[in-house]
Amino acid sequence: MGFEEIKNVTVILLEYLPNTLSLFFWTLLLSIPVGMFVTWLKKCRFKPVVWLTNLYILIMRGTPLMLQIIAIYYAVPLMLASVPDAEKTDGFYGMLQSVMDNENYMFIALVVAFVLNYAAYFAEIFRGGIEAIPKGQYEAASMLGMTKAQTFFRIILPQVTKRVIPATSNEVIVLVKDTSLANVIAFAEITMKAKQQMNFYSSIMPLFIAGVFYFVLNAVVTVIFSVIEKKFNYYK
Repeated sequence: MGFEEIKNVTVILLEYLPNTLSLFFWTLLLSIPVGMFVTWLKKCRFKPVVWLTNLYILIMRGTPLMLQIIAIYYAVPLMLASVPDAEKTDGFYGMLQSVMDNENYMFIALVVAFVLNYAAYFAEIFRGGIEAIPKGQYEAASMLGMTKAQTFFRIILPQVTKRVIPATSNEVIVLVKDTSLANVIAFAEITMKAKQQMNFYSSIMPLFIAGVFYFVLNAVVTVIFSVIEKKFNYYK
């Protein structure tokens, strides 16, 4: 490939970079709070809730994300396929039909799959961070007259945040690369477009260009987390 061909491929990939970034940001935005909620469920005293939460985490971490994407993407069509047409506009099935008819259904399915997957990983990271805090700090805060909410947000949360930053940054870096799995259901992102350009030019150069895109994105993520980690250096 000559310079002009490389330039054309780069421009095409830039056009679809927003799709990759949208999947990344929505996943990160939703999976962190969902992961916190899952952590809370896992620490619940009601054992059936803990068992179901452990099962969810086991499934999400024990099966490939690619299979989860395919399963969630085709789940709604398969459910609707077994329902008579007359019932597809009523109640729950009507809601599923409206989701299926949405022009952004593919993107919604991807976000759901990614959030469910990454929330399971974040939940375990957050749980480890919380359990690493000595119990004596809870007792000391109680002796000072602080409520449980004050103890958590003023004392525990800042320390947990510092402890989980390295593991969280690793997951976010993996997330940047995992967005390439969206091409399994033909979502138009940079990896899919790179593969199309590879076939068009009969060259693997478009894949190398896509690799540069991911490298730059992860370099930015690494710098951001390095800055965040320095901000929490006062928690020794």
